[in-house]
Amino acid sequence: MTTIEARAALHQRTLSVVMASQVFSGAGLAAGVTVGALLAEQMLGTSSLSGLPAGLYTGGSAAAAFLVGRLSQRLGRRVGLAAGYAAGALGGAGVVVAAGLGSVPLLLVSLLVYGAGTATNLQARYAGADLSEPRRRGRAVSAVLVTTTVGAVIGPNLVASTGRAAEHYGLPALAGPFALATIAYVIAGVILFLLLRPDPLLVARDLPAPEEPARGTSPAPASSGVVAGAVTMVLTQLVMVAVMTMTPVHMRAHGHDLAATGLVISLHIAAMYLPSLVTGVLVDRIGRVPVAVASGVTLLAAGLVSATAPDDSVPLLALALILLGLGWNLGLVSGTAMITDAAPPATRARIQGTVDLCIALAGAGGGIASGLVMTATSYAALSIAGGVLALGVIPFVLSRGRRA
Repeated sequence: MTTIEARAALHQRTLSVVMASQVFSGAGLAAGVTVGALLAEQMLGTSSLSGLPAGLYTGGSAAAAFLVGRLSQRLGRRVGLAAGYAAGALGGAGVVVAAGLGSVPLLLVSLLVYGAGTATNLQARYAGADLSEPRRRGRAVSAVLVTTTVGAVIGPNLVASTGRAAEHYGLPALAGPFALATIAYVIAGVILFLLLRPDPLLVARDLPAPEEPARGTSPAPASSGVVAGAVTMVLTQLVMVAVMTMTPVHMRAHGHDLAATGLVISLHIAAMYLPSLVTGVLVDRIGRVPVAVASGVTLLAAGLVSATAPDDSVPLLALALILLGLGWNLGLVSGTAMITDAAPPATRARIQGTVDLCIALAGAGGGIASGLVMTATSYAALSIAGGVLALGVIPFVLSRGRRA
């Protein structure tokens, strides 16, 4: 596999397999986003700790990101991603059992393990870019993210029906979406394990890498690219998780039912992934840095809209969450492209896993802090603080990103 034509054909096949798995994994990750905070509030009996699930499964995704990255570095994407989805499925099943037994310790442990599915879902975007040409890398990442939209939008809208199914079997309604996540992660893992052959990362190591600099050049630009991409994704993840996690709690406190909450979250997740086809083109054509700057501005707009939206206005809350998802998408696609540009195939998976570890830790911190901040202040204050923090992306990528 040394010709350009063969490489392009394998890249297209790899994209098809990864995209098929993402349809199912998207439904799996949506469960915790939609009802995780509500389940914690119900089982813990307080809203001040309702951000704990997001913190736990995001913290679990941090460990999983590191481990999946290391496992992929040694054995390839196929084994690493399949193992990550298997762990996510195990965690989802544990949450269902914990809800049925009313066991808080089992719930907390299971949410940690469940986070592996979230980390794996994000790491799959790297598999789509392993064999892509540098000038089309943004579009390759985007293609993987777009297919996640299908499951991620369907998942939250199945909250009511899966809840009824759970109650039919004597389980709490909020356990239903986690049962769906378990099944979805199993299917995604099986697809990758059986069909992702030959492994794109292992093949990329044996191919000429035109994106690598010539011998004797300074490594500083590559380092700047990795740091700029990492900071972009870390800040956008922190802000997105913090505001998104508290939105269902805020809506329930003001009388909105699960159907309305599921609609708002599904629109948010659609905005996280669906714009990726356009985002990828923008990243490839106008550059990584301008798109990263746009992410900070968009997240500020999201914070302002959510802070000023009337408590009973589902349309305005939906608009705020759509902007929140779009800002995250702009940051993720541009940041991923920066890092993949800078990281050579020989160490790419390890670097990507470490960066995703930092992203997950930022999300964990945002999830845990969000409940405390909202309890101490308000949802509006949390939203504005997140928007202002997101602006930190701009000066950083303007200095580091342009240097890279």
